[in-house]
Amino acid sequence: MSAESAFIAALQALATHPAARGLADDCAVLEVGGETLILTHDMMVEGVHWLAGQDPADVAWKLVAVNLSDLAAKGAEPRGVLLGYTLAANNARFAEGIGQALAHFDVPLLGGDTVGGGGGAQAIGLTALGRATHRPVPSRSGAQVGDGVWLTGPLGGAMLGFEALRDGAGADTAAFRRPVPRLAEGRALAPLVTAIMDVSDGLLLDASRMALASGVTIALDADAIPLAPALPPERCRDAFRWGDDYELLFTLPLAIAPPAPAFRIGTVIARGADPVLLDGCAPLGQLGYEHT
Repeated sequence: MSAESAFIAALQALATHPAARGLADDCAVLEVGGETLILTHDMMVEGVHWLAGQDPADVAWKLVAVNLSDLAAKGAEPRGVLLGYTLAANNARFAEGIGQALAHFDVPLLGGDTVGGGGGAQAIGLTALGRATHRPVPSRSGAQVGDGVWLTGPLGGAMLGFEALRDGAGADTAAFRRPVPRLAEGRALAPLVTAIMDVSDGLLLDASRMALASGVTIALDADAIPLAPALPPERCRDAFRWGDDYELLFTLPLAIAPPAPAFRIGTVIARGADPVLLDGCAPLGQLGYEHT
């Protein structure tokens, strides 16, 4: 068990409110009067989530986008964000990027906090608040045996973008620098899916999380998984594990066609020894990204 998984397990004993969903979902789901609020918080750290020296405006955009992606996985309508920011060398450029993202996604900044960094790696965080557009709000845990497994778009673009940015290769890096959350797709899918989440830590790892939450096994067909056009064929298994693609992974009964563009990539089967299978076999090695 990774340090991250162990710490989350310790916190789950404290997160007893129903809104927390046992810390086993992308977001908290809080009933307030006649509304259902969707809340999420993600952090990013220099050298882990972005490269040292990367444009702060791109970092700011990504911070907003990854949090909105969690809202997308609940079919939520974003209503605002709160920023937690460690001061750094180019705060003005970061603020410019936040403004660009908020304008693009039509989301207001509601507040937050700033602190001095003390000279270490910069850490930043964002809380995103949304309103449910469908109730019950879908979760990771509803996949049923016989459901089809679907993905809204290709994998590997963020991995290639990161490598190009790291190596100064001059290739397209937008998929890594400025991801676009699938908000419209999430709202369309929310009334129909049995389970849904975004792919942030790698398809294999996130599919295993969905399977464990649902008490099933997810069987994936490697040839059916869409890949970025520029991805060399020999890198496909890397793309299944790399993450940062922020596509939506979801399950649907076979009789229902998805109301948004998507690719069927597998089937939900009865729980076996492994939560996820790739071409009938348990994938070897690390399934995706986990903090150690």
